[in-house]
Amino acid sequence: MKNDKKPQVRFKGFNDDWEQRKLGEMGSTFTGLSGKTKEDFGHGDAKFITYMNVFSNPIANLDMTEYVEIDSKQNCVKAGDVFFTTSSETPEEVGMSCVMSENADNIYLNSFCFGYRPTVEFDLNYLAYVLRAESFRKNMTFLAQGISRYNISKNKVMEIKISVPSLDEQNLVGAYFSDLDHLITLHQRKCDKLQKIKKSMLEKMFPQNGMKKPEIRFKGFNDDWEQRKVSETAEIAAGGTPSTSVSEYWEPKEVPWLSSGEVHKKYVTYTDDMISKLGLSNSSAKMIKENSILIALAGQGKTRGTVAINRISLSTNQSIAAMTFNDDIIPEFVFSNLENRYDEIRAMSSGDGSRGGLNKQLVGNIVIPYTIIEEQRKIGAYFENLDNLITLHQRKLEKLKYIKKSMLENMFV
Repeated sequence: MKNDKKPQVRFKGFNDDWEQRKLGEMGSTFTGLSGKTKEDFGHGDAKFITYMNVFSNPIANLDMTEYVEIDSKQNCVKAGDVFFTTSSETPEEVGMSCVMSENADNIYLNSFCFGYRPTVEFDLNYLAYVLRAESFRKNMTFLAQGISRYNISKNKVMEIKISVPSLDEQNLVGAYFSDLDHLITLHQRKCDKLQKIKKSMLEKMFPQNGMKKPEIRFKGFNDDWEQRKVSETAEIAAGGTPSTSVSEYWEPKEVPWLSSGEVHKKYVTYTDDMISKLGLSNSSAKMIKENSILIALAGQGKTRGTVAINRISLSTNQSIAAMTFNDDIIPEFVFSNLENRYDEIRAMSSGDGSRGGLNKQLVGNIVIPYTIIEEQRKIGAYFENLDNLITLHQRKLEKLKYIKKSMLENMFV
């Protein structure tokens, strides 16, 4: 049974109940910038904490401040202050908080937030994360009022209780979440850096704007590249969907069957659904050889024009075309090129913008670059390895975010 005075997860050596105190008993509020016009912003010797700074960061990021003229009538912020957003488009995002962890001269708070200045001592990292814990966020969401835009009353916020353990325990909890956020930031930066490298190399390792040679090549390759239509180098096949009214077409689960919504998997090693051999033979679905290039002909949102490469033999629905290339084409080479041409391929769609669709003829007319197979193989392997590295960091990032979410639920009362 959950104890509402003790967290489910805590550091060894701490067993005391956590005190629950109202924010209003431990500090007072102050207002953000007031009486300003747009002419006052973008210049001056003072800075202000922006709305997005408060919304996005448990700890204020002083690199996300903006300039404003010095005004002695405004409230300057200082280390230990807490900032709350006062409105949002959804009740779940109202009242997001941020803590000022260091002193700086002439820093104000934006006018769409209010400040809170504690009069009791807190570990600032602990304070930052207890105000973003699930229990506190639920209380804040409950206070949100509005229809198209939601607002909170700072007086009501001051009635919310938070957990106040000993300073020693606060220090440990605060440091844990601070370190966790540092790791998350580190992996996010690695992911962003790798994505930038990939984007740059896709532009430099394939010829651009009618050129016959790429800007960057592997050593030993100097010949001009050619251009060929997909229809000249691949067999193109669209799939189909067995009748859902015939259960024997879907049971037993014997043949992997891919829908267009799964093309985002990029390297397809499994499918979310399967059909029977009878369903395959009694529909337009066809078996597609492994290492074909799959392209979404239609689909919701951004699906149309997305490409993938199947690492298993499978069948597909009618919203996917499979390109099975001749032996002188390395699939990974083509996949890397087409993945980088998403906008161009979508623009080829028949019909009007958002509701258009691709078809086999349009896919066949796509022009792809061509070079000798040894160079194709090196380029394809380079981008596949880069994708694997990006995926590795993304998985680590997702795991860290999951741990943080879980701990925010379990390390606070």
